[in-house]
Amino acid sequence: MNVLGIETSCDETSVAVVKNGLRVLSNTVCSSLNFHSKYGGVIPEIASRMQLETITQVAQDALKVARVSLKDIRLISVTSGPGLLGSLLVGISFAKSLSLSYDIPLIGINHVHSHLYANFLNALSPRLPFVALVVSGGHTSLFYVKDFHEIETLGETQDDACGEAFDKVGKLLGMGYPGGPLIEKMATLGDTGKFKFQCSGTNRPLDFSFSGIKTAVLYKVQGKKLKLKEKRDIAASFQEVVIDTLIRKAMLACKIKKTKNLVIGGGVVTNNRLRVKFLEEATGIKCFFPPRILCLDNAAMVAGFGYQLFKKGQRSGLDLTAE
Repeated sequence: MNVLGIETSCDETSVAVVKNGLRVLSNTVCSSLNFHSKYGGVIPEIASRMQLETITQVAQDALKVARVSLKDIRLISVTSGPGLLGSLLVGISFAKSLSLSYDIPLIGINHVHSHLYANFLNALSPRLPFVALVVSGGHTSLFYVKDFHEIETLGETQDDACGEAFDKVGKLLGMGYPGGPLIEKMATLGDTGKFKFQCSGTNRPLDFSFSGIKTAVLYKVQGKKLKLKEKRDIAASFQEVVIDTLIRKAMLACKIKKTKNLVIGGGVVTNNRLRVKFLEEATGIKCFFPPRILCLDNAAMVAGFGYQLFKKGQRSGLDLTAE
């Protein structure tokens, strides 16, 4: 069963074809990142305009690479939220027009949940149930996944998402946008114990808070002309504490839910230090990471996740809208 996935939740325009929820036949991604970098963050109007201009060509390319036509598609799976409203509506409107024109079933899916499904594509699949951690620019959440249609939220960020905090700290250090990859690169030459940063506490043990550590970095750099060595040490100390917090809370969730399987997804999971530390410190827990190319927003995970929900009997109508 060929599923057409459509992902336009933020600054990427992506269309993919996935067979039977597992085999990626194509995964075409067009990013407008270069248009946002000079502003230090994503500008919603720019993102949605670029998606409106490119989505038809991206879809045509995805079908061509997969060597299928729309007549071979049996389901259209599209991100319906969360995300930027204008961007979501571009993808949803395009999906509904294809669904209506070719009489193809339609399903809207949760963008955050689809990130965890990236681990099931072209790889050995984790066994259900499991604890899942999604760490991205807009979301930091812990889930307990009994089945693909039974996902319980265990904890989530109360302020900044993890990736957002990386971007803001990168900006404070004068690195530009996006800050995550730049901080990771600079941190490799820094002292992880030089500065004693901490993430703020939360009322619920499995929630996250990253605004406090971002503010601590602000106070450390404010009004100072930092040397390169100081920037490296700040980047390394910040990154280490954030990763340690993710590990501690993920391990606690596994303990509470009595599971040995931890599935991790989201854009921040491209960070090599995060992967290494999880594997080092997750004693007795089997950690699953998606290929780096599937960590960032993409339509393959949307198609695969939609296939699983479709098998469970879920459908969407032409009244589907952005959430």
